Amino acid sequence: MKYDFAGIEKKWQDIWDKNNTFAAKNDYTKPKFYALVEFPYPSGQGLHVGHPRSYTALDIVARKRRLQGYNVLYPMGWDAFGLPTENFAIKNHIHPEIVTKNNVARFKQQLKSLGLSFDWNREINTTDPDYYKWTQWIFIQLFKKGLAYKKEMAVNWCTSCKVVLANEEVVGGVCERCGGEVIRKVKSQWMLKITEYAQRLIDDLDLVDYMDKIKISQKNWIGRSTGAEVDFGTTAGDVLKVYTTRPDTLFGATYMVISPEHPYLAQWADRIHNMDDIRAYQAEAAKKSDFERTEVVKEKTGVKIDGVCGVNPVNGKEIPIFVSDYVLMTYGTGAIMAVPAHDTRDWEFAKKFNLPIIEVVRGGDVEKEAFTDCETGVMVNSDFLDGLSVEEAKEKIKDWLSETGKGHPKVNYKLRDWVFSRQRYWGEPIPLVYCEKCGWVPLPESELPLRLPEVESYEPTGDGESPLAAMDEWVNTTCPHCGGPAKRETDTMPQWAGSSWYFLRYCDPHNDEALASKEALDYWMPVDWYNGGMEHTTLHLLYSRFWSKFLYDLGILSKPEPYQKRTSHGMILGENGEKMSKSRGNVVNPDEIVGEYGADTMRLYEMFIGDFEKAAPWSSSSIKGCKRFLDRIWALQENVIPGEGYRKELETAFHQTIKKVSEDIEALKFNTAIAAMMSLLNDISATGSITRGEYKTLLILLNPFAPHISEEIWEAQQMGGMVNEAQWVSYDEDKCKESTIEIAVQICGKIRARITVPADIDKDSVLVQAKADPAVAPLLSGKQIVKEIYVPGKLVNIVAK
Repeated sequence: MKYDFAGIEKKWQDIWDKNNTFAAKNDYTKPKFYALVEFPYPSGQGLHVGHPRSYTALDIVARKRRLQGYNVLYPMGWDAFGLPTENFAIKNHIHPEIVTKNNVARFKQQLKSLGLSFDWNREINTTDPDYYKWTQWIFIQLFKKGLAYKKEMAVNWCTSCKVVLANEEVVGGVCERCGGEVIRKVKSQWMLKITEYAQRLIDDLDLVDYMDKIKISQKNWIGRSTGAEVDFGTTAGDVLKVYTTRPDTLFGATYMVISPEHPYLAQWADRIHNMDDIRAYQAEAAKKSDFERTEVVKEKTGVKIDGVCGVNPVNGKEIPIFVSDYVLMTYGTGAIMAVPAHDTRDWEFAKKFNLPIIEVVRGGDVEKEAFTDCETGVMVNSDFLDGLSVEEAKEKIKDWLSETGKGHPKVNYKLRDWVFSRQRYWGEPIPLVYCEKCGWVPLPESELPLRLPEVESYEPTGDGESPLAAMDEWVNTTCPHCGGPAKRETDTMPQWAGSSWYFLRYCDPHNDEALASKEALDYWMPVDWYNGGMEHTTLHLLYSRFWSKFLYDLGILSKPEPYQKRTSHGMILGENGEKMSKSRGNVVNPDEIVGEYGADTMRLYEMFIGDFEKAAPWSSSSIKGCKRFLDRIWALQENVIPGEGYRKELETAFHQTIKKVSEDIEALKFNTAIAAMMSLLNDISATGSITRGEYKTLLILLNPFAPHISEEIWEAQQMGGMVNEAQWVSYDEDKCKESTIEIAVQICGKIRARITVPADIDKDSVLVQAKADPAVAPLLSGKQIVKEIYVPGKLVNIVAK
């Protein structure tokens, strides 16, 4: 009887589709389990073998939960707005909507071919007006609460593409896509005030079960620090405010640095003697992304301001002010104090420009290198702080700053407000209009969704505006507030918008009265288990947690955190151990693997490939071993014998395997769970047969991993219903213990024999059996036994002379 995986897999996928087998029930009385994977961006390339690793892992968990009696929600959708689709559309002259539709169809077909138990009745798409109606609704609520606002800010501008670029799209000062020169340009952008939630986003990590490295990435991105805001005077009469986490080192501040965009440069233009040099430096800085400007290893550049100096508030000394691009106007105050004795970057800058270096925390040779390990030590060269410890000095200088009015203690965050504008066509329209009389006014909720209009050209306009700006008929409208003339906002939302709340829509995806009913949200939320890539554990996780907290404050959600548990997986590398990419020629197409080996083998192999949380190289030879394992499971049908229980010789192995697989699924140790089933199969094969009851248990354990073959065998053996309707198997802890154990017998520390004894044997009995062993007895004959040692369950050591 041949294992026809292609026919079997198509058969069961059709049955599951027809019967809506994996549809979550709206029965809110049952215990629920909400499993979530990150919905994909449907690119033209289709799935790669990395996608199924996450999807299969949570599919295994979801299938196990169904067998345990839970009402399981395991949904899927499409994060389909965004730049890649628009760029493809522009290049190939195909409307983004058509590109998206084609890509989604391909992705969906591929996902179904893997036998993933998604609830396709709840499928969502961020480009669907019925979906983005509620994205727009949330934005309006943010606007009404003062958390959405417009601000002038510097952006990256590609002089060739004539578009605004994100920082990651600027490489070496040029556009990643076209190689054109990138400059900095000031533009009015919509912002979301995520900083209002900074402390809650840190504190509420105590409420959730996230991997430690995920919590750390969240905290690092938010970047909470405690310090002081210090007022440095200037010879121009102005005050330069500086935030520092080390106010104790103020006496070591020998110069200051301000951002090239700092407004004081324009204010001081008449006083600065080398303004032409500074303007030239500003022009060069405008070509660099924020990432390039803040790289730690890059060479330090800057221009000293000739005509204005800073004044150190603790000693009244005048110190030079430099303009340097490593200081950003968007972080802190746009000005820093520099303490070169205790900061590597400041030390390198001071050495380059021959500036004073004053040690203020005793500890290192500051002429050779900055003493950066200065969190402990004694203050020196610091007047009234001398002799104090660092911690004592921090408190004393904060008090002094407050008492003298020259500063105050402050908590600061690296987190910046979220830039929420994109000058693109393929995104959610921002549902606001601008009225000369009323200012920015939101559309009435009854007019949502504000749909993307049909356009002849969705290419950038060339002046930095969205293609929508060229559509006068769409742009010109009336003010919902006063009825006067108004203009629509022509920027669209970023791709992050739709993914910041998609998990809520899955709870009630067809609701046209609300983003989801309160009843559905109260039942399904929070997500019980969310898995995704580590690359999304900073921004996506942060943004979606922010939106959830906002909706919690509105009373829409009953819990402040959207995800109770978050895990992440390692990527699958090419066979050469490098990241898969077309340019390296090491991309593995999952369609080809499914075609050659079947979906169940593909699923099994991706879970067996190695530690789920770590990167693992693809191996074409290893996948064949998973196929052989399934072939052997299939072949057991020829050796089924009557019997519903476990035979004595296999009872311990079955209970141990049930325990191992059950626990390993919960711990994401899929590779060792599969290894346990392989070991059990070897034990079964050694007996030459399998009882009907033993086969049932094996198929239930295997089903979450390899659902097609397990369903087919279950049906062929007439076991009743389908495996996915069965009950997860249980184990008896007592029966997991071996009835016999192997003990090593040593004489004077050298192993001479191994004996099999009852697992509960006592010391006296094991010693009697050890001494009587044919390999041991002759070695003890005529000798005096000096010492007898028994390590329970492991070894006997007999010392004789």
